[in-house]
Amino acid sequence: MRAQTRLLCRPATFVFALTLLLMPAIAVSAKEKAPKNRETDPLVLEKLEWFQDLKFGLFIHWGIYSQWGCIESWPLVESKEKNRPDDLKAWVERDKDMARFARDYIALNKTFNPQKFDPQTWADAAKQAGMKYIMFTTKHHDGFCMFDTKQTDYRVTHPSCPFHKNPRADIAKAVFDTFRKEGFGIGVYFSKPDWHHPDFWDPAMPHPEKHVNYDVLKQPEKWQRFVDFTHAQIEELMTGYGPADILWLDGSWVNDGKKLKIKIAKMAAMARKHQPGLLVVNRDLGGRYENYKTPEQEVPEEALPYPWETCMTMGQQWSYKPDDEYKSTRQLIHLLVDVVAKGGNFLLNIGPDADGQLPPPALQRLKEIGNWMAVNHEAIYRTRVIAPYKEGNTCLTRKGDKIYLIYLPEKDQNTPPATIKVASIRRASSVRMLGVSDPIAWKIDDGGLTIQIPEAVQAKPPCQHAWTFEVAGAVE
Repeated sequence: MRAQTRLLCRPATFVFALTLLLMPAIAVSAKEKAPKNRETDPLVLEKLEWFQDLKFGLFIHWGIYSQWGCIESWPLVESKEKNRPDDLKAWVERDKDMARFARDYIALNKTFNPQKFDPQTWADAAKQAGMKYIMFTTKHHDGFCMFDTKQTDYRVTHPSCPFHKNPRADIAKAVFDTFRKEGFGIGVYFSKPDWHHPDFWDPAMPHPEKHVNYDVLKQPEKWQRFVDFTHAQIEELMTGYGPADILWLDGSWVNDGKKLKIKIAKMAAMARKHQPGLLVVNRDLGGRYENYKTPEQEVPEEALPYPWETCMTMGQQWSYKPDDEYKSTRQLIHLLVDVVAKGGNFLLNIGPDADGQLPPPALQRLKEIGNWMAVNHEAIYRTRVIAPYKEGNTCLTRKGDKIYLIYLPEKDQNTPPATIKVASIRRASSVRMLGVSDPIAWKIDDGGLTIQIPEAVQAKPPCQHAWTFEVAGAVE
């Protein structure tokens, strides 16, 4: 949705959305609390409701690092970051000669030339999978810009990059225009830290950590130049790349602490002046400018009392990795169902290769997820959380007076069971199995709902990996 054209919620729906945002979800973890100082802009709240309808999005990490198949940006930090794998080639090479490694990594802009880049193939694959929004890395921490910024030469459209002559050289614009044309919501990933900028990492000084490497209190004018640079890039993205829905700001260590002030309130106001209703996700910092939470590489144990989105890699790392180990289609579908049943969105990441192509195993999984979504999408989109979220192998979602029961089979179980019982369902007017035209036998008694699945359906189910039942009249 774009603020200018796609604010589609009716007033009653908006009131319900506002109520949800002001009240905690049912049975949330005692450790989780609704964030303080939350957003009150009606356009933003309405956009949040729209966002929670989408459920499934595509995350793309792509940049100069894809040429090496190495982890993105992080090997440039001189010290080893916690929990970073030590067996990757990039880490081994940089430990042999850090100076040479950094020099060669930074120079990757001079060889970046993805001649097979075609965002339409990405959009087609994502659409087939049932994804509804795109999150694209316009700039990662290494500072290389995948858009036509006027603030730095370290960009894909500069003559130093061989791809600059290509008609799609402004990669971010090509991606956003293509996905927007296909009806996707548009998410702009932007790294607040910029390790290439001399006013973030002073090149005359060591950079042992991810943080700025000089005392900003002693050099406030230097830090102000970096803040101005950052705001200028955000304004370029908010004015030159069409309607945007989400500004996803990574790098929580560039925060509003006593020393570092990126002026997020001013930045958000400027961005929303150009993009009314824009969701701003100032990650991991809470407050008014983190409109939804983004747990990374994990799914919360329970529903959370605010909008949220699990971002997770399909493979082992965010960027392209040759011979990466991808999660199975069943794993991915079960993750999607688990996230949605707990009230979240699932943002699934794939790293294109150096030529700009999505790896074949990723494309295969997107196709297979799409086959499942073609049968079961009613239980995913525009649904909301309902306790107890999951009983045994069965996840629950809600839409109106209907509850959808999504049965997740065990690893080696390829057919539905003869009987499914859900104790929390105490009323129903009808039950049907998605993708099956034949009637399904069911009953409600003191033990809740019992569904009997015909032998013919067990032998030939409508899809693989998980099966869904719509229970009408289940909610007063």
